[in-house]
Amino acid sequence: MARKLPQTDVVLVGFGWTGALMAQELTEAGLNVVALERGSWRDTATDFAPTFIQDELRYRYQGHLFEQTARETLTFRNSPDQTALPMRRLGSFLPGTGVGGSIIHWNGQVWRFLPYDFEIRTRTEARYGAEMIPQDMTLQDWGVTYDELEPYYTRFEELCGISGQAGNVDGVRQAGGNPFEGRRSKSYPTPPMQQTYGPTLFAKAAQSLGLHPFPCPSGNMSQAYTNALGVTMAPCTYCGFCEKFGCGNYSKASAQTTILPVLMKKENFTLRTDSEVLLINRDSSGKRATGVTYVDRQGEEYEQPAELVIVCAYITHNVRLLLISGIGEVYDSQTGKGTLGKNYCYQINPSVNVFFEDKLLNPFIGAGALGMIADDWNGDNFDHTGLGFIHGGYIAGYVTTGRPIETELLPKGTPKWGAKWKQAFVRNYLTSMSISLMGAVMPNRANHLDLDPSYRDIHGRPLMRMTYDFKANELNMQDFAMGKMTDIAKAMQPREINAAPRGPHYDIDPYQTTHNTGGAIMGANPQQSVVNRYLQHWEVPNLFVVGASAFAHNSGYNPTGTVSALALWSADAIKSRYLKNPGPLVQA
Repeated sequence: MARKLPQTDVVLVGFGWTGALMAQELTEAGLNVVALERGSWRDTATDFAPTFIQDELRYRYQGHLFEQTARETLTFRNSPDQTALPMRRLGSFLPGTGVGGSIIHWNGQVWRFLPYDFEIRTRTEARYGAEMIPQDMTLQDWGVTYDELEPYYTRFEELCGISGQAGNVDGVRQAGGNPFEGRRSKSYPTPPMQQTYGPTLFAKAAQSLGLHPFPCPSGNMSQAYTNALGVTMAPCTYCGFCEKFGCGNYSKASAQTTILPVLMKKENFTLRTDSEVLLINRDSSGKRATGVTYVDRQGEEYEQPAELVIVCAYITHNVRLLLISGIGEVYDSQTGKGTLGKNYCYQINPSVNVFFEDKLLNPFIGAGALGMIADDWNGDNFDHTGLGFIHGGYIAGYVTTGRPIETELLPKGTPKWGAKWKQAFVRNYLTSMSISLMGAVMPNRANHLDLDPSYRDIHGRPLMRMTYDFKANELNMQDFAMGKMTDIAKAMQPREINAAPRGPHYDIDPYQTTHNTGGAIMGANPQQSVVNRYLQHWEVPNLFVVGASAFAHNSGYNPTGTVSALALWSADAIKSRYLKNPGPLVQA
């Protein structure tokens, strides 16, 4: 029997990046907020100190900041006709655990999605006709526009001190920025990072081909910055330990470096760590959430009643909790009926590696968002007629790391071990880099999330089952992009080029990105989506589901900027509209 706790105004399920954003916004509105985080407390000074955080074995390979599959995992299959098997170790994506979540170990690459992304079906049909969209592509508009989200993108960038060069401020093109981006109301809070030799070579080659390179928008600070909450961040030291690591220099945007120093002091905020939510509770009508049931590390169960339940965990956990709680109609990939679990998407990330003879690139001088970008082949920035795909991705010349164990760019034919492998490693470590694609993935009828019928977690609950594979749209787009990447590589005049495409089938083992999206998607009506334009559940109005689970497709960008803008947009709707008149914010 669960012990019932005193009522609170808001209970947050998960306390990563979106949880911290929601907590800050709602406590400012005077609400009492309880956050439940299944992982442990994490703090920069004690958990990410430079004396030990730069330990590849502990953090990259032993996964100290990641979920432990021995405690919870998911099952995977490429298609519905296969039997899904448990993922025994993390590979393709690396969900975080603990306070701060996955934002702790992100690279810091910050993007606004294109205006095209939010109205993708409408704009694609308007330009190319409805026949451009295959029948098995479950493409839809998001129910919100870029212009509506623009102020919230700006607030997020100012909270984090994002470094970058604007390309479009109030409709006026800015030299050196992205000419394809949507209109901005302001420039970035801080200037772009200083580029090292590798990205500079990439930019010069891209420009020689008529492309428009610009510096990556970065959550790694180019200079010291103090946000509106009074929290100060320090300039990046270019150590290269960003992705898969916490930042001990207070130089990478995260909950710890932007919000928690203020939030944790508030009397109307309570954080409970080592507290895993098992179920969203509802009243007898099923139309109102009454709170959640959770278990602590001693195995004791508690019921936390709340007027407002906000699910803001990682995307797969958001969807799984809704499934386990029986909230919403489960998507059926055979009939196309239902919405919960629909439109799971990922990304496709091929690369072209270049090897120079006499150019020293110094990869150990790096940062997670250090690089130059060409956005010419992203979104609908180019004519797709006759290409066999829609959307695209940005092409990047990053130097994110020179970590000695993980950094292994070697020419074709290099042995896997031995003296010749060592010789090749020494020869190429300082003289090689990758050109990469952040490729969009469009939703497909077969790709979805549901509960596994056979495997269960330590609490006896069904595991999440992931069904996903690359489809023709992604593979055709990859072929097109590989040609463009190879052109840039050749213009850099290396001694050797080594193409590394993905596929033809998605492999869950090698790391690619932690950019999973969908499953509890947003939209204009309950027939197509789980949540409305404010991330409010269509069936349970006092339940909000926040995070990348709301994405109706996955863009050719990193998702964090859009996840954050949507969280702030949703929080604003709760404060300005829902609290005044609790109930549906959009009529079905």
